[in-house]
Amino acid sequence: MSCKTGFPEDVHSAVVSRSVHGGQPLLNVRFQSCDGNKKIHFGSSEPDFRVGEDGVIYAERSFQLSAEPTEFVVSAQDKETQQEWQMRVKLTPEPAFTGASEKDQRKIEDIVFPRQQYKHSSPLKRQKRDWVIPPINLPENSKGPFPQELVRIRSDRDKSLSLRYSVTGPGADQPPTGIFIINPISGQLSVTKPLDREQIASFHLRAHAVDVNGNQVENPIDIVINVIDMNDNRPEFLHQVWNGTVPEGSKPGTYVMTVTAIDADDPNTQNGMLRYRILSQAPSSPSPNMFTINNETGDIITVAAGLDREKVQQYTLIIQATDMEGNPTYGLSNTATAVIAVTDVNDNPPEFTAMTFYGEVPENRVDVIVANLTVTDKDQPHTPAWNAMYRMTGGDPTGRFTILTDPNSNDGLVTVVKPIDFETNRLFVLTVAAENQVPLAKGIQHPPQSTATVSITVIDVNESPYFAPNPKLVRQEEGLLAGSMLATFTAQDPDRYMQQTSLRYSKVSDPANWLKIDPVNGQITTTAVLDRESIYVQNNMYNATFLASDNGIPPMSGTGTLQIYLLDINDNAPQVHPKEATTCETLQPNAINITAVDPDIDPNAGPFAFELPDTPASIKRNWTIVRISGDHAQLSLRIRFLEAGIYDVPIVITDSGNPHASSTSLLKVKVCQCDLNGDCTDVDRIVGAGLGTGAIIAILLCIIILLILVLMFVVWMKRRDKERQAKQLLIDPEDDVRDNILKYDEEGGGEEDQDYDLSQLQQPDTVEPDAIKPVGIRRLDERPIHAEPQYPVRSAAPHPGDIGDFINEGLKAADNDPTAPPYDSLLVFDYEGSGSTAGSLSSLNSSSSGGEQDYDYLNDWGPRFKKLADMYGGGDD
Repeated sequence: MSCKTGFPEDVHSAVVSRSVHGGQPLLNVRFQSCDGNKKIHFGSSEPDFRVGEDGVIYAERSFQLSAEPTEFVVSAQDKETQQEWQMRVKLTPEPAFTGASEKDQRKIEDIVFPRQQYKHSSPLKRQKRDWVIPPINLPENSKGPFPQELVRIRSDRDKSLSLRYSVTGPGADQPPTGIFIINPISGQLSVTKPLDREQIASFHLRAHAVDVNGNQVENPIDIVINVIDMNDNRPEFLHQVWNGTVPEGSKPGTYVMTVTAIDADDPNTQNGMLRYRILSQAPSSPSPNMFTINNETGDIITVAAGLDREKVQQYTLIIQATDMEGNPTYGLSNTATAVIAVTDVNDNPPEFTAMTFYGEVPENRVDVIVANLTVTDKDQPHTPAWNAMYRMTGGDPTGRFTILTDPNSNDGLVTVVKPIDFETNRLFVLTVAAENQVPLAKGIQHPPQSTATVSITVIDVNESPYFAPNPKLVRQEEGLLAGSMLATFTAQDPDRYMQQTSLRYSKVSDPANWLKIDPVNGQITTTAVLDRESIYVQNNMYNATFLASDNGIPPMSGTGTLQIYLLDINDNAPQVHPKEATTCETLQPNAINITAVDPDIDPNAGPFAFELPDTPASIKRNWTIVRISGDHAQLSLRIRFLEAGIYDVPIVITDSGNPHASSTSLLKVKVCQCDLNGDCTDVDRIVGAGLGTGAIIAILLCIIILLILVLMFVVWMKRRDKERQAKQLLIDPEDDVRDNILKYDEEGGGEEDQDYDLSQLQQPDTVEPDAIKPVGIRRLDERPIHAEPQYPVRSAAPHPGDIGDFINEGLKAADNDPTAPPYDSLLVFDYEGSGSTAGSLSSLNSSSSGGEQDYDYLNDWGPRFKKLADMYGGGDD
């Protein structure tokens, strides 16, 4: 027979479980392809099922099969040739349990490997399709005994061959391993422990049959084990406490919130089907059943009217969820708490606590609070339904007041924003209204706003006087003499209802000190001549400030400015500018440009007239002047040559005022020798010759100061030399033994360890002659070698008079004092044991006795050694 590509059957029937789970394999359809390389794509006409590439049909979702068989078409299409084959599949649900015991219902069934076409079979036969093994349904939480037998797997070839059976897949040889086992000889498949559907809902195993050599003798078959759900889990709420809100005054049927619970059991069975209900409500006012809940969705809605936040702000509900579709007998339950807060709406307008409020304010004060408006509102504080807004509806046409809201107390603060004059307004009666930031809720019968009256009294205070007009302008010609009446500058007192005396006036600012004011009537008179050309006048304007004071409590004052516009008169004659100029001694080039300067202004200034005076005659003989414009003229030499030097040229300048004013200005002209370019070549000599008196005085002052400094330095140096010489005469630090520190107790490691020259102690007679000190002040505790004067002779250097005499007399008295101790006092050298190279120091001459020593030389040592000379040099007695 030839090979035919396509499905082996036109209709394929199978029995499956009534409860189908998503992803569950149901059966296997076999497609025969004569060309093994064809790529076949399977499809299903029913969207609830899909066909894998291996021909296994899977459920797309979880559902319950109806009692009637389910039919659909499975198609196979060649991707290259687009050829298509179809087969109809018929699924029949297995019959339901009739109430018999599980043991009776579960008879051990045999699952036989389907026949297959072998390569070496003699004539070709049509291959029979693989069997589709219905799923095995196994309840969870089974109590055993274990291992519990499920089915027996066998092959019809076990009669001729010795076969070995095994199963693979999750639950057998893959984690979790060991749940299912199979007897390799008999093929008995068993479960070893209770199953839990909440952990694994189904197991997909594959059974194998091999011979004793391990060769596969049958194609593997798929075994599906579904774990049947039991009601072993209670519902669990996602939150133990649920929070929701509902506006007060809500109508029945208003949605509030949704609570949700889950059940780990199968949601497609009654074990996982939940129902909700409300167990209790607290508080129970105004009705014990203010809310209801949808028993399937958990939606909570209102069922009664009367929610009022001002009475009940929060409700607490106990919600119960029960599985088994709410069956109170068999279902498992759990509870949660729903807290419903009643939110505020603007159902209460603000109300003033009084019909009239009072306040007062001093006149001319701004930014002050004059009254506090208090309101009450039953709505929730610090919300738009509670916050009050105030506005004035009358009594303030000029806008002198405003009302601000205190955010903490909700009070209205009436504040003055414009000054109030007591003399104009003494009392204000305001009408104000208060309302919330949001409008009242619909259906509220109260008026949306509350009104009240505010009575504000203005307090009279002492105000400052004021000048009118301020500033006051006065036009006056300059040159007004001192003592002249200039103007009257008075002020006004705005306090018409206060008993006060007249105002007093005083001057505050008068830069040139030209004016004075009468303290009573305010008349201003001059104290000096007004001069428009003064440095205190700017742009013809002179400003003076005056003060007006009252005697109120407290005293007040105000200032005013008097502006004097000074009109120019021709009181200044023009002057030449510049005052010095330079020109050449020859006629060409020798022109000098000059300018006339007049502090006055038009018409008392230019144009100016320039001319040279008639005397001395040499001026006009040597010079000439020509006006080149209204303010400028040109001076030049009239003669061909003028000897170099400095010349004072008088120039008469007349202005255009009425009457005219003229002056003779001296122009200092420096005539010098010039080069070809007209530049002076001997300007330094001329400038030196023309050195001014001021420069000469400055130079002389510098020379005198320099001489004084030199003299002071010389005196200081001489005085310093005298002080140094005086110190040398008084004290000679090298010769005066009384000013030297003699340290005799310098001890080291013994005399043998010191590098000392002890020959002077052992043989004092061997002192070198060159060691004798010169005549003068010397140490008297040394042994003299030759005779010398008893009184020391000082050098002939000068010494400070009386002090030197005093010192000499003191020395002489000390030398002649027989009670003064001699200088050869006992000196202890701390002799340390024997071995000293110095020998004994017990006497002046250690080699002889005391009686053989000659002490006559003590008489030569002066009065201080007279006592020793008498003791030792007087003979044997």
